[in-house]
This record gives sequence, C-alpha cells and structure tokens, in this order.
Amino acid sequence: MPTREAASTGSHIEKRTSLPPPEPPRFRAMKLPILALSLSFLTAFTCTAAEPKLEPLFNGKDLAGFKTEGAADFWRVEGGVLIGENNAAKKGHYLWTEKEYGDFVIEFDVRWKGIPPRGVDTGIEMRKPHIQLQLGVSGSLMVDMSGSWYTAGKEKYPEVGQAKEAKTLMKPEGEWNTFRIQAKGDTFTCWINGKKASEYTDAKFSGAAPLGLQIHHGVEMKCEYRNIRIAAL
Repeated sequence: MPTREAASTGSHIEKRTSLPPPEPPRFRAMKLPILALSLSFLTAFTCTAAEPKLEPLFNGKDLAGFKTEGAADFWRVEGGVLIGENNAAKKGHYLWTEKEYGDFVIEFDVRWKGIPPRGVDTGIEMRKPHIQLQLGVSGSLMVDMSGSWYTAGKEKYPEVGQAKEAKTLMKPEGEWNTFRIQAKGDTFTCWINGKKASEYTDAKFSGAAPLGLQIHHGVEMKCEYRNIRIAAL
C-alpha cells in the first residue's frame, strides 16, 4: 500500500501528463476549408502587392496624356496604334508625357522595320538627367542596341547595362515585341517578351521627369506602339 506522499506524487504526475480529449471529427473537418480560405487570401494579397496595377498611358484614339506641341508632323494614331515617323527634313522629335515619373513600371508593344542605310533609332527616355532605353540601331555604335541602357556619358552604353541576348529574345524585325521597363530607386531593368534582358544601376539618374518616345533626328524612320500601360511605384 503506497504512503500518502507517494499517492500524492502519483496524482501530481497524472495531472501533468494527462492529454486533452481528442477533437471531434466534425471540428477537424471544419478547420480545413477555413485554412484553405486563409491561404487563398494570403496568396491573392501577395500577388496584388507584388504586381502593380498598370493603367493605359495611350488610349488608342489620340495623344491625350502627351505634350502635343510640334507633334502633329511626327505622330499619328491609326487603328489603335501610335505611329511615330520622321518628317521630310528628318528633324526628329520627342513625344513627352504630361506627367512626370520617378519610380514606375511601363509595358508596351513595339515594332519597326528599318529603312536603309541606318534603320530605326529610337527609345524611351526617362528621369533627370536623362537615361534612355534604346530601341533599334545606335547612332554612335551603328549596331542594334535594343534593350540596352544609354547614358550619354563617356561610356554611352555601359557594358553592364547592355542587353547582349536581345536578338535571341526578340521576334523578327517588323513583328510586335513586348517590352517592360522598371525604374525603381537607382536600378533600371528591361524585359523583352517576358525575359529579363538588361539591368543597370546608377544613382545619378534620380529625378522624376516626363517619359519621352523618341524619333531620332537625321534618320528616315518609322516606329509603332500599342498597349502602352504604366504604373507609378
């Protein structure tokens, strides 16, 4: 027969090691859809936070949202497509947005067919002082530098910012290609048809500025844009 002390100790151990009664199956079943719903909301929130909502920059009808001074000789809209074409004097032009952008993401479809001997020389200009994403043939290098970053500095196209695989990412000349540009902080990134093509980091280009679609002076050229969408970050 155990002593009172032993019995007391045994009772204490029993209380510490006892487990709660098992949960009824119906309560366990109720928890599963609640957990799945919570995960679904979490996934949706994560995707929304990661992907900015892009809004049309070009409405497909006219040049609303752009500065139109001097634009009539160079830009027109046909069938939902924004067409930029040099004039007979080859003076060139920039079509600037009315709004300034600091950090942003922009996507657009673009196509061109080069006219000999130069081909197309265009791009998207941004920030202060200006940095540009080149589209088509570089006037200084005389080679296609599409997807590369042009800084106008001593090294006009810094090697680290060149899209060296652009030719493998782009469709044949004359077909639509989708470009995505992100300017965030001091880093500039370009994707071509969904694939990362180039990235360049330089804190010098920090000021907010209008975006400019270029028609290069001295070049006989034509370039077309559609589905231009943008989001400020």
